[in-house]
Amino acid sequence: MKIKDLTDYLEEIAPLSYQESYDNAGLIVGDPNKEISSALICLDCVEEVIDEAIAHNIDLIIAHHPIVFKGLKKLNGKDYVERVVIKAIKNDIAIYAIHTNLDHVSVGVSKKICDKLGLVNTRVLAPKDNLLKKLVTFVPQSHKEQVKDSIFAAGAGKIGNYSECSFEVNGQGNFKANEDADPFVGEKNKRHTEDETRVEFIYPATLEKAIINALLKSHPYEEIAYDIYALTISYSEVGAGMIGELEQPMKEADFLKMVKNNMKADVIRHTKLFDKEIRKVAVCGGAGSFLLKQAISSGAHIYISADFKYHEFFDADGKIIIADIGHFESEQFTQDLLLEIIQKKFPNFALRLTVQNTNPIKYLS
Repeated sequence: MKIKDLTDYLEEIAPLSYQESYDNAGLIVGDPNKEISSALICLDCVEEVIDEAIAHNIDLIIAHHPIVFKGLKKLNGKDYVERVVIKAIKNDIAIYAIHTNLDHVSVGVSKKICDKLGLVNTRVLAPKDNLLKKLVTFVPQSHKEQVKDSIFAAGAGKIGNYSECSFEVNGQGNFKANEDADPFVGEKNKRHTEDETRVEFIYPATLEKAIINALLKSHPYEEIAYDIYALTISYSEVGAGMIGELEQPMKEADFLKMVKNNMKADVIRHTKLFDKEIRKVAVCGGAGSFLLKQAISSGAHIYISADFKYHEFFDADGKIIIADIGHFESEQFTQDLLLEIIQKKFPNFALRLTVQNTNPIKYLS
């Protein structure tokens, strides 16, 4: 298949529009129309990973972290970023990154942490705003279900754990077709009144093209009346971090030992314990100190993330336990997540998880 066949699928799950403004997710090196036969999955696309791809004749590297964050003004190999890009181009290896857009979906990086810790009843910790829209259209009552089915199939009408959600009210539409029209109902040059239903659907803005196409194909009218409204409400399926619950409460020390074991963390930096039980847990893959207030307000007993600075530990303020397990440690299972996602759609495509440990931080034991 072509690179874009794979990346289009990944971007259906984690649209590029969900990434942070500072990020650089997407195809970094390579031609989207190039045919590929294999891919290598990694957290960081460093030189050793390029060498591994060369050794195994791999066409595409899928990384979580983008190798290029800032613009490159020169390519002369003065640092590891330039050397990686040069070596990839020389060997015709494409590089694709799926970063904060994968962080922000409900099946993404933080959900993988929840799964590793056995959390249930999970939900996004800090949902994003301004990602939803509303479609309003007017349909002759005879074709109402046909139009609804088509729009639902395109992805509209999903709210939390519910699907095929819509609102409708009956009314009358008025119009007069001119000589050049081909009206579905009524006669030319005569005002016509038709019993119609106003139907409303909520949908993610990323699906707008498909949803409008579904409307246009299923609606019987020659000229279709519809309105689109931007919504400022939160989208519960998209945002940073997650929160969940343990099926059975655990003592704090026992829970931290379980986290250390399940997340394969050499070290956990944490705030003082309260000699209480852990039941509600907040998590965020990577640098997550920006979500501490949300973790506290959610009622979580502990917040598991990474990259907390010294003074940020004071911000726990006796209200929550902060557990910093390390950036690499919190995200390392993202590689397994990507493998699972791709294999679900392309079960016969050759995928390989890197054997390189790209964690730049070492611990003296």
